[in-house]
Order: sequence, then C-alpha cells, then structure tokens
Amino acid sequence: MPFGTVTLNDGTEMPAIAFGTGSSLRGKDATEYVEQALESGFSHIDTAAIYKNEETVAQAIRETGLNRSDLYITTKYDGGDIQEAIRTSLSKLEIKHVDLYLVHQPFLVKDNLETAWQEFEKIKEAGLSESIGVSNFNLELLQKVVKNAKVIPAVNQINFHPYNYAEHKSLLEYSAKHGIVTEAYSSLSPVTKFPGGPVDKALAAAGNRIGATPVQVIFKWVQAKGVVLVTQSSKKEHLQEYLAVADLPDLTEEEIAAIDEAGAKGPPQPGRKRLVNCVFAGYLLIRALWEGAKWLELV
Repeated sequence: MPFGTVTLNDGTEMPAIAFGTGSSLRGKDATEYVEQALESGFSHIDTAAIYKNEETVAQAIRETGLNRSDLYITTKYDGGDIQEAIRTSLSKLEIKHVDLYLVHQPFLVKDNLETAWQEFEKIKEAGLSESIGVSNFNLELLQKVVKNAKVIPAVNQINFHPYNYAEHKSLLEYSAKHGIVTEAYSSLSPVTKFPGGPVDKALAAAGNRIGATPVQVIFKWVQAKGVVLVTQSSKKEHLQEYLAVADLPDLTEEEIAAIDEAGAKGPPQPGRKRLVNCVFAGYLLIRALWEGAKWLELV
C-alpha cells in the first residue's frame, strides 16, 4: 500500500513522506542516495539551496528516468534576492518549477517578513512553485505571516518528535486551524539522539502490539498528529522499513497518549553524567598535583 498524500490549503496534493537531502548529505553528492530512495518508492524529494546538492538531486532524477509528473520536489530559500534564488535552484534542479518552495529559516526574512512573503506569493503566481511555505517558524512568526498574507503558507516544516511535542502543540493547533500542513524532520531523535529515555517503553509496548519497530511506531505517532514526514537513510533496508509504515495498523488513543505523556518528561540527560565525570577527573588531577607538590617539598 502506498504512503498516500495530503491535500494542501491551495488544493494541491503532497506525498505524506519525503526523502530529505540535508543532514549527512549536506554538501555531498546525493545522487546515489536519492536514486536509491526513488527506486525504493519515495516520490517526494526534499532539498535546499544551503545543502549544496540540488545538482546531484537533478542527476539522480535524470538517471532514474522518472517523469517530472511522478515526482514532488521541495527546495528552500537560503538567502539573497528571493526571485534570483528560486531561479538558481530551478536551474540546478533542471526543472521549470518546484512543487513546494519554503523559507528555510525565519532569521532570513524576520526583519522584512511581509515584503519577503510578498515575493514568495509572486513566485507562486508566476508558476515557479506550485505551493509556498515556511520552515522552522514558531507560532508568533507564523501568525505574522498569516496576518498579512494573500496566500496562506501551505506548509511549516519543523523539528518534531515526542520529546518536543508539548512545546509545539499550540503551533500544530494554529496550523491545523488555517490548513497549514506541518512537516516533521528529526522525528527519530528519541532513537538516534536520546536512546534510553522515557519514550522507549511506550514505543516498545505499541510496537509489540502492531508488530513494528520503535522507528515505525514513531512514524505512526507522527502520522497520528496529522504531520507529514521528512526522513533520510543511506541504507535501503531502512528506507523499506520507513515505507512499510503505510501497511501497519494505526496506534490506539491510549498508545498515542502514553507516548505523549512519556515525551513530556523530556529526553535523558547524558550531559549531566559527563559533567560529574569531568568534575571528578578534575578533582583527581588537582589531588595528584597537590600530592606531587608535597613530595617535591619532602625531596
């Protein structure tokens, strides 16, 4: 069963899972990995000007021989003249339009938000991007965009996982009210960055019931929040694991609530243990130096 699509507030459809080319692929040749993702079943490729791999995304698409109509391509604005930036990205991607163009970071336009968004609206009007949106915008900034926009952002892409859900809850609610789809990156942080935390038990319990890995349970949880996924892996088996989420049963309300509750406790704090160890090591060093000084005095 395919992963499916979500309908954006401008009437277009976006695949509900994307292969991202940032993170470990940033500044690198992404050809092999994008090609592998496309061959595995991904149809949505997410890139950005700052990743410096738009050309290799184009190369991968060219090598797969897929039709443009079979693909959904997102890229992002990362500074400079907005109209020039979109045209540069289109040239590197070797296409006439992208499906989604995002403001990558709010600080790029924060001091001139209304004017910058008007430029994005011109991009949509000119057909250079089917949809326009933002990334990493908090509630306050998203409200400012919506207040003055002729075209409401279609998407807000954010760092989103069980450990930061509580702080993003009001943002998700506001977005849903205005038909703004939330897109999540770094959703696997509980597994990749914060293993051994409070969420693990809830993930395992749900996974045992539906026959899923912790990674797949996190993705089911993200889906349950009405959020689109952006993910990445260099391994084909992991890509297949991600796409197989579409065939898994939904989580129950109780399982979702258990993950929410565990996530609200926050991730584990390995940094504290390292701090204690460093302090203790410092103490031992100072003691050794002091003992050495005493020994020298005796000599």
